[in-house]
Amino acid sequence: MRSRLTVLAATAAAALVLASCGTTGQTGGGGKLTGEGTGDSCTIEGPVKIGAALSLTGGAASYGASQQKGLELAAEHLKQKGGVNYELAVEDDATDPRQGITVFEKLIEDQASVIIGPTLSNGAFQAQPIAQEEKVPVLAISNTAEGITAQGDYIFRDSLTEGQVIPQTVTTAKEKYGLKRVVVMYSNDDAFTESGYKVFASSLEKDGVEIADTLTFSKADTDFRALLTEAKGLNPDAIVVSGLIEAAVPLVTQARELGLEVPIIGGNGFNNPALMKQAGEAAEGVVVGAAWNSASDNPENTAFLEAYQAKNQAAPDQFAAQAYAGMMIIDAAVRSACNGERDAIKAGFGTIDDLPTVLGEVTLNDQRDVEHEAVVQVVKGGKFTVLE
Repeated sequence: MRSRLTVLAATAAAALVLASCGTTGQTGGGGKLTGEGTGDSCTIEGPVKIGAALSLTGGAASYGASQQKGLELAAEHLKQKGGVNYELAVEDDATDPRQGITVFEKLIEDQASVIIGPTLSNGAFQAQPIAQEEKVPVLAISNTAEGITAQGDYIFRDSLTEGQVIPQTVTTAKEKYGLKRVVVMYSNDDAFTESGYKVFASSLEKDGVEIADTLTFSKADTDFRALLTEAKGLNPDAIVVSGLIEAAVPLVTQARELGLEVPIIGGNGFNNPALMKQAGEAAEGVVVGAAWNSASDNPENTAFLEAYQAKNQAAPDQFAAQAYAGMMIIDAAVRSACNGERDAIKAGFGTIDDLPTVLGEVTLNDQRDVEHEAVVQVVKGGKFTVLE
């Protein structure tokens, strides 16, 4: 891997060569990325290179594995659709922001027209400025922390922010369970979980729910018995948690072992089949806000569920769904002007308005964030079901 300075020097040199040839701004194949037609009739010789930085190892590997499966399924479907030749390259960011930077540098050097990821917000905050500087569009497919798209006009996302999901989760849970007093727990050494905590706290206050106490832990912690015993002593109506799945499973399990039978309300990190698979009966009744309703019967979602199950012999989760939708959003952006170059894709993202996807009809707003309907779920019978 060449150093950052070497990459920048090479990029600058390449730009000078392109300028001298009259093709400034083209990427990964020059004129081959500018096609004919528009929409479904668009034809681009390509290939249009899509790079993805995913956490395939490390603490967020369960999320990254789902994302990779979602991307690969979408790539297969787009190949069947034809017209545009996409080349998907998936790299492991190892759940390490430093590795995420290295991966972004490699994907940019390899002439990716657009980059997907990284998996976690921590990594995104570190890697995205590199893409912004190089004017390479990024589509975040799982980053929900505040401030992700504020890093620059080349940064977009199809994952609803915690600010878009949690308020609805709190309101629905309050109405369902008559919440008056809760204990809040969160991992205070992760950007995503800290952001989730702040939204939970403000949403609870807005809905008039008292926070009896706020307890913090590290994202590496696995023993929550002392904190849960403290929480139990406060006799709350619910436990509200902003944490990753690695904390969610033992926390939920230990809470039930200690006799804490009140509802547990989790943030986006709880959106993982591993919660039910590993926590078993203890996961029953856990409430989670989500950006994707697995029970949705829209045509795109129905086809996705069937294809994913057939390919992977397992049901998809929200992370796979958002990844799949991300590829379809990129395809729509490319086909909007039948152009796979970086600036054309950036402009194409601005045309996404009520696009039918597995997530529902999605729009990328002026802040480059996605807008679509959220859902509040509860674990029932070992599955996520809509909380009504």
